[in-house]
Amino acid sequence: MIEKPHLDILLCAPRGFCAGVDRAIQIVDLALKKYGAPVYVRHEIVHNKFVVDSLRAKGAIFVEELEEIPADNEAPVIFSAHGVAKSVPVEARSRNMFFLDATCPLVTKVHVEAQRHAEDGRDIVLIGHKGHPEVIGTMGQLPPGRISLIETVEDAEAFAPRDADNLALVTQTTLSVDDTSAIVLVLKSRFPNISVPHKEDICYATTNRQEAVKFVAPKVDAMIVVGAPNSSNSMRLVEVGERAGCKVSVLVQRAEDIDWAQFDGISSLGITAGASAPESLVEEVIAAFAERFTVNVEIAVTAEENIAFNIPRVLRQLEDSVGR
Repeated sequence: MIEKPHLDILLCAPRGFCAGVDRAIQIVDLALKKYGAPVYVRHEIVHNKFVVDSLRAKGAIFVEELEEIPADNEAPVIFSAHGVAKSVPVEARSRNMFFLDATCPLVTKVHVEAQRHAEDGRDIVLIGHKGHPEVIGTMGQLPPGRISLIETVEDAEAFAPRDADNLALVTQTTLSVDDTSAIVLVLKSRFPNISVPHKEDICYATTNRQEAVKFVAPKVDAMIVVGAPNSSNSMRLVEVGERAGCKVSVLVQRAEDIDWAQFDGISSLGITAGASAPESLVEEVIAAFAERFTVNVEIAVTAEENIAFNIPRVLRQLEDSVGR
């Protein structure tokens, strides 16, 4: 019998589901229990194929736009955790749809900030990634021309506002903390009067997961981020791992996606998961390595999280009855 090589696994904590993701998934689950299948969900409820497929198997139907839902539909419609433009609930009401909003409260906070600044007469600068559902939703809170997207330091250096003395800043919640700080520095140096939040809008979960990777990555030969390629926070974790000194920093959706050639000869491995990735997929990855290595798993705790968000009132009684 061939002896398996030894592998030390350093497991980042915190990792995986955040409070906003957990809340969104609960909303779909409880809606299915209360109203029965189908339940329509506009856009992926969270960016994870395993989660989406699991909910689809229970009776959730995922659509990109409300127009894909039958006109005579009476089933609930759920808006994803990423948030939506103001026009989406307006359209839903015009079609007499019953809808539930699973937008993460921290994304809603950014929407409220942007609207408040606009009411005060400021134009808004949004740091984020073009095309991401959260960015589309935030930009859709205001009329065209009132909010400008900045993606890079170069964008910040070239930005030419209508009124340089009347600007406010908000950010996508799932960005790289370091990249965002660099962009903010440029904007503040160019526009000293820009109104910025006391703390960037990057959410606690994104920040905590990036800090955990910064701690673990320099200590290991390779780093795995369990998550989806369309998950902004997961992709940022891969980048953070590389920048923190771990050259083999890769994203996998689940164990079957592992390219084993990348891990030849390693003796230590860091593992984390994006905020949309369930813990079962992390366990699956660890089990796959345990088939090829004699593993020793240690947990690297860099922060404690005990945040939870309320679900919509219409589902709360059912939540209590199922013991959530």
